[in-house]
Amino acid sequence: MSYSQFTLASLEKTFYLTIVEKVALFTNTPLLPSSPLLTEILNCNVPLALANNTEKARSEMIIAPVLIELKRQLPNQMSLFSGAEFNVEEETGLMGYCDFIISQSSEQLFVKAPVVMLVEAKNENIKNGLGQCVAEMLAAQLFNQREQNPITTIYGVVTTGTNWKFLRLTNHQVEIDLREYYLSEIDQILGILSAGIQNKK
Repeated sequence: MSYSQFTLASLEKTFYLTIVEKVALFTNTPLLPSSPLLTEILNCNVPLALANNTEKARSEMIIAPVLIELKRQLPNQMSLFSGAEFNVEEETGLMGYCDFIISQSSEQLFVKAPVVMLVEAKNENIKNGLGQCVAEMLAAQLFNQREQNPITTIYGVVTTGTNWKFLRLTNHQVEIDLREYYLSEIDQILGILSAGIQNKK
C-alpha cells in the first residue's frame, strides 16, 4: 500500500481520526505579498500550463514557482523536496513518493522536519487527492514524533496549480478548509504556506 491508495474514509477508521470540515479556516491568516518576479513568471507560465493541461505542466510551471518563491522569501527557514521518497511506516502503508514536501529546516540533502505536505490533484480532482494528502500528513507527524521534532501541527495542500485547498492535522484531528483559494489570491496562498512552515495556527 502507498499514500495514493488511501481514502479519507479508510484513514479515519485505520488511524482513528476525527475529520472536521470548516468554512474559510485560513481566511484570517496574514498575507505574504508575492514578488514582482513571481507575478511575471506566473503571467508567462499559467497560460502555457493550462494549454498543455497535464499534471507535469501544472507542477513545473505553476506549483514549483510558487513554492520556490516561498523559499526565496523565507531564507534559512525551510527546505523544499520534489518527488521525494518518504517511507515512514511500511506496515501501515505510510510509504511512497510525495509530490512536494516542505521541511522546517534549512537542510536540503534529506528530509529532516516535514511540516507541509503538498499533493497535485490527479485529473484536476481536488477531492480525490485529500486521502493521499492526509496519509502523507500522518506520515510527517509520525516522522517528527520519532525524531523528537517539536512540531505540533502538520499542514497539507491539494492543488491543481490554479486551485489550492488547505488542511491541518493536530493530534488525531484533521481540519479541512471547505474553501478553495485561487491564483488570484496568491498572497493569501503564500501566507497560509508561510504560517504552516512557522507552525502558526
